[in-house]
Amino acid sequence: MVDLPVIIENPAGLKTLYRPDINETYHSQHGAIQESMHVFIEAGMRFWIKTKQQKKLSILEIGFGTGLNAILSLIEAEAHDIHVHYTGLETLALPYSLVSKLGYQAHWDQEHETKYAAMHEGEWESNLTIDTNFELQKRLIGIENFETNEQFDLVYFDAFAPDKQSELWDLAIFQKIFQLLAIGGILVTYSAKGDVRRNLLAAGFEVEKLEGPPHKRHMLRAVKMKTQ
Repeated sequence: MVDLPVIIENPAGLKTLYRPDINETYHSQHGAIQESMHVFIEAGMRFWIKTKQQKKLSILEIGFGTGLNAILSLIEAEAHDIHVHYTGLETLALPYSLVSKLGYQAHWDQEHETKYAAMHEGEWESNLTIDTNFELQKRLIGIENFETNEQFDLVYFDAFAPDKQSELWDLAIFQKIFQLLAIGGILVTYSAKGDVRRNLLAAGFEVEKLEGPPHKRHMLRAVKMKTQ
């Protein structure tokens, strides 16, 4: 059984979660909000909204973790008046009592903090209506064992780093995600490692290297332009 992660703080006072068993943090110690906004919201969700101009969006997140990407997506959905169905995969459920100590609530109002709490306190394996724009299903399962008939528009690939969980970044995983995406579907990830890019290309994606978040040179955005 894996112990819950612990909170650590950088010299600037920014907090994140740290898993001693794999010697890895959940988010960049240079700023979790900045990283999530840059990689997943700006390069992922906003790009999809701009290019697709549709009112319904299905998101799959690999690595639900603290739920930060989910609450930021909810706020974005409200801003653009689109309906999001969000599926988050996770193998280690984190309690709200822990994630609430990270200080993220300084970035949104009490109404959204209540919704953030509801995301964590809602039952796993259930369909949760967080608000009129946002439905959530949390699955306590890894991507390697996940099965569904749903086709997703956007994948947030937020697994731990390739040198910590290399099995989640191999070709077979990206081939599986390719099949889970609709034509025109998008995958975004913070990693721009050569092996990751090559595996995405081999799985059938068209891949762009983009400017990374603060203190990181690059990130990747991959698009499923056709069936493999």
